[in-house]
Amino acid sequence: MAGQLGLTDFFEQFLKKEPLFVEKKVLQTNYDPQAILHRQQQIQQLASILAVALRKEKPSNIFIFGKTGTGKTVVARYVLAKLNESAVAKNIPLKPIYINCKQKKVADTEYRIIAEITKNLGKDVPATGLPTSEVYNIFLSALDSQEQIVILILDEIDRLVNKTGDEILYNLTRLNANLSKSQLAIMGISNDVRFIENLDSRVKSSLGEENIVFPAYDAVQLVEILRDRAKLAFRTNALGDGVLEKCAAYAAREHGDARRAIDLLRVAGEVAEREGSDVVKAEHIDKAEERIEKDTVLEITTTQPKQSQAVFYATLLMPTDGKKIETGNVYEKYKEICAASGLSPLTQRRVSDLIGELDMLGLINAKVVSKGRYGRTREIYINIQADMREKIQGKLKEELSM
Repeated sequence: MAGQLGLTDFFEQFLKKEPLFVEKKVLQTNYDPQAILHRQQQIQQLASILAVALRKEKPSNIFIFGKTGTGKTVVARYVLAKLNESAVAKNIPLKPIYINCKQKKVADTEYRIIAEITKNLGKDVPATGLPTSEVYNIFLSALDSQEQIVILILDEIDRLVNKTGDEILYNLTRLNANLSKSQLAIMGISNDVRFIENLDSRVKSSLGEENIVFPAYDAVQLVEILRDRAKLAFRTNALGDGVLEKCAAYAAREHGDARRAIDLLRVAGEVAEREGSDVVKAEHIDKAEERIEKDTVLEITTTQPKQSQAVFYATLLMPTDGKKIETGNVYEKYKEICAASGLSPLTQRRVSDLIGELDMLGLINAKVVSKGRYGRTREIYINIQADMREKIQGKLKEELSM
């Protein structure tokens, strides 16, 4: 009883304190700002491509790319919202459909992505159970049920192709030949600047009719973006000296990622509130960075293709008694994981390439060393803390259905 009363007092005291945040949602990922800084060129470029929809003409297919946190999604949503406002005012039948291909159970199979698009067109499709060809027929029927321009935004389109292959993009980009009333334009958004190069040449030419590149923000631009959001998010004088600059410096180091800078500022505010501080200080940024870093490692882990996950899991299962981990040892453990999870094992050379990719992602350190006449191998080091390593192993086991 005393413990319960203690908590009641704690909550009462918490509510009496003046909050640091006034409008925290301004610092959340799904917030669409009224003004977008340092992206006027990209806004104008996208608007000029899409404007023909107001004449009931199909816009070109568009491919938008740039690294994480460079404003791709926020600009696409902003321009589409403004375009839709004009279309509604002029009674023009325009239908924007936004799909985030990163979401599980939305874009992990061809069936599910077509079902999701169909649902956005007002026609329900069961989550499973129908032949894919029948789902396509329902989708086509819903799409062509009336005169309309449909603009399909596939955000993180590379995730879709990694899971389902690029045949679905080929089918979608060829649909207009089968439509009599409606027209479909596709906008693909990707963080992977090399993504379009790896597509089938037929898909590449039809998807990439128009390309828009989003460069990284520099530290000065990031400070301005943060200041603009902070004015709405925090009460007056809630931020200490140098806080915005430190957030921007962290994010600029990570290739000018505005999303990371905004997340960092929000988490720093949460850390400061929990500590009972009246001001967000530079030290709260350091604590927020550590927390986000852990979350990022988990996110990267769960969004990798299954084969990469199996290789990473095999690496994490290697003994940590100070011995060097080599590709050959990882490969043997990897084959066991494949057998247990129903994956077809890749060659040792391909697994070595995947280890190199995990190194580039910062999940492991893998150094190529020469073994003389025995060829080359990779010496692998894992610099993940024990508690985090345990969490990641649990997540990978779940992802690989083991």
